[in-house]
Amino acid sequence: MVAKFLNSEVFRFLVVGVANTLNYYVLYLLFNYVFHINYLTAHITAFIISMIGSFYLNSYYTYRSRPSLSKFLKFPLTYVVNIAISTVSIYILVDLLEINETVSPLIATLIAIPFTFVISKKILKT
Repeated sequence: MVAKFLNSEVFRFLVVGVANTLNYYVLYLLFNYVFHINYLTAHITAFIISMIGSFYLNSYYTYRSRPSLSKFLKFPLTYVVNIAISTVSIYILVDLLEINETVSPLIATLIAIPFTFVISKKILKT
């Protein structure tokens, strides 16, 4: 049962998600703290950059499908919901709940993960 889970799409999606989240978070911190870019601008910029890496990792590793221009052009649609949920979440966490802007992007990412899995699977497995 454990071996089956470790080879499942859900597990591979989680592995890619962790790698992608680390990539996003490092970029977010770099833009926000090193380049002193506003936290929402840093969030959106890091999000877009990490989304490109996520496309290739999810195509090759998670869903074991071949990337194509058509899928690449559709893939950002999967993130429309993700970026909306994570952006609203980070705003609520930072501005309304006064949670530290260093931690809140991680919480916002966790909130958005289930939506991204469902939508990306539909696009990348076609």
